[in-house]
Amino acid sequence: MELTNENVLGKLIAQFGEESIFDAYNPDGIMTFTTTRENIIALIQYLYDDKDLQVQFLTTMAGIHFPDHKGKELCMMYQLHSLRHNYRLRIKVFVPAEDPVLPTLTNIYATANWMEREAYDFYGFIFTGHPNLIRILNIEEMEYHPMLKQYPLEDQTREDKIDTYFGR
Repeated sequence: MELTNENVLGKLIAQFGEESIFDAYNPDGIMTFTTTRENIIALIQYLYDDKDLQVQFLTTMAGIHFPDHKGKELCMMYQLHSLRHNYRLRIKVFVPAEDPVLPTLTNIYATANWMEREAYDFYGFIFTGHPNLIRILNIEEMEYHPMLKQYPLEDQTREDKIDTYFGR
């Protein structure tokens, strides 16, 4: 089977249904789609185990915060790679900020351990089943998650700069 975005998407929809694989598009030639947290483990396990796909490398896990998207404020983006076929996928899962819980991928990809710890540290994602979900870069006593867009990027009371120098 030739791995094209259309072939892979068709195979995934046939396996999981259109209600589980949606919002598919191809930015930069990488098949990108959204799924639900209930399906993410089965989907990634299928990609890993399927003899035609062999998507057995987790490249990246990245948290994204969309504070204006009610009920979908947090997104976990997974980038996967089939080294055998040199094919990449990007999968997104959106969750509400009040319930930032996702299942761990550490049972499939050992590298998910550190990536999940980073997402917990910076965004507050909680990965159920993770073997050691503690902060990785910030101090444990920190009571907030610094990558959430809850704070202004700069001090609004600063008087030591002139806005016209910054195009404002």
